[in-house]
Amino acid sequence: MQDNSQLGILAIFNDCRPGREAEFDAWFQGEHLLERLAVPGFLYGRRHQAISGSCGYFNFYLVQSPAVLTSKPYLERLDNPTPMTKTIMSEVFLNMNRTVCRRTVRKGGFRGAYAVTVRFNAPPDEAALKAALDTLVADTAVAGGEIWIALDPKDIPVSQEEKLRGGDKKIAGCLMIDTLRQADAERVALELGRKFKGTDIGVFSVLCQLGRGDL
Repeated sequence: MQDNSQLGILAIFNDCRPGREAEFDAWFQGEHLLERLAVPGFLYGRRHQAISGSCGYFNFYLVQSPAVLTSKPYLERLDNPTPMTKTIMSEVFLNMNRTVCRRTVRKGGFRGAYAVTVRFNAPPDEAALKAALDTLVADTAVAGGEIWIALDPKDIPVSQEEKLRGGDKKIAGCLMIDTLRQADAERVALELGRKFKGTDIGVFSVLCQLGRGDL
C-alpha cells in the first residue's frame, strides 16, 4: 500500500450558473471525469452536490503524487481544453476554488454516500485534525476520513482553463469525513463546526465516482 504522504489530491469547490445544471452534468459525466482518469497518475475521482454549506458542488481527484498535477500530460490537457470544457469554464462555473494538496492522513476502510468537508483558509493544526479524525472513525456511522494539506500555490502553473474561469480561490487545508447516512453527516458537521470555529463546513451527497480499476 502506498504511503499516504505520497498521494496527491485535487480539491475543487464551485457553484453552477442557474439554469445550466444539465450542461454541467453532461460535461462532467460524459467527458470530464473519463478524460481526467485517462491522464497518467490519476487514480480516482468523485463528484458531490451540496446539502448545506457555502458552495453548490465539490469534487476531488486522488493522484499517485502531487507531482501528477504539474506533469506534462496533465498540463497539456489543461492548456488545450475541449470545446465543451471551454464553455463550462467560461460560462457555467462560478466561484471556483481549486487547490492542489497532499493527502497526509487517511483513516477508515470505506467510502461513504455522504461527505463533510471542513475547509481552512489558514494552515490548520494538523495534530488537532488527526485527533478529531481518530475519534470520528471509531463511530460505525463514519466510513472514513482524510486530511489534505495544500501545496504552495506559487509552485502551481496558471493553466488556460484557470484563465477561462478568471482565476481560482485556494484553501490551505481540508478535513473530509465520509458517512453512511445524511443524518450522520449533518451531526458530524455540527460537531466539527464547534471544534473548528471560523472554518467553511459543507455537507454533500455523492453524485458519481470513478476509479482507474473501473475503466
